[in-house]
Amino acid sequence: MANNKSGVIYVLTNPSFPEYVKIGYADNLEKRLTDLNRSECLPFAFRAYCVYEVDGRLKDKDVHALIDKINPELRAIETFDGKPRVREFYNISAEDAYEILYSIATISGTVGRLKYITPEGHDILDEKIALDIQENGRVQYTEEDHIMHSSATTKRLYMVIREKMLALGDITIEPKKEYVAFKKKNNVCDIEIQRSKLKITVNLRHGAIDDPAGIARDISNVGHWGNGDYEIHLTDESMLPETLAIIMQSYRASR
Repeated sequence: MANNKSGVIYVLTNPSFPEYVKIGYADNLEKRLTDLNRSECLPFAFRAYCVYEVDGRLKDKDVHALIDKINPELRAIETFDGKPRVREFYNISAEDAYEILYSIATISGTVGRLKYITPEGHDILDEKIALDIQENGRVQYTEEDHIMHSSATTKRLYMVIREKMLALGDITIEPKKEYVAFKKKNNVCDIEIQRSKLKITVNLRHGAIDDPAGIARDISNVGHWGNGDYEIHLTDESMLPETLAIIMQSYRASR
């Protein structure tokens, strides 16, 4: 007999490994978080980034299958004692995981069941401590750290933008934990180098963009890494002219 007990599909983040999210199911999310965070091996605790209410158990398996079908290389799989161990961890940003659930909720007409969870208390403190470790020099990131897991196409797109930006003569590159920042005095754009795309946050305020091709997404009301209110997902060379034009708008606006 089918078990129709309701619960949630969750997306969890952890500053201990910011490049991964955990996507799973829980009848009781609070208990699940308590169980996960019992381990003394984790420097920081898991927190819920968003939840999607569902009417049946194990619905997360459908989400796993969907992501695996789109890109099987995103899931964390390791070999232990000669056998593969497939985990619920994915090498994607929390924002991308949210977008996947949002697409599912939109198609099924259940957007009201998807809820973003605002960090508070120790969650904010943990993220601040993790960021301080990076900013104080105890953890140093390089462009290669970001590039190494990207595809050849994505790497090529990044190098084109990098060359164009450095040719301006007054741009510096600062690799951060979550992205690579291109700075004048302020950040011009911040680039998350993912496997199959560049997620580019452009430092333009809401409403201050000329985007006739409609390639930039308004993220002014969405939690995100990087500086600015617009985001471009660059996947192929055909989008480069429009992308560079928008980045140049930010460059000209930067003091």
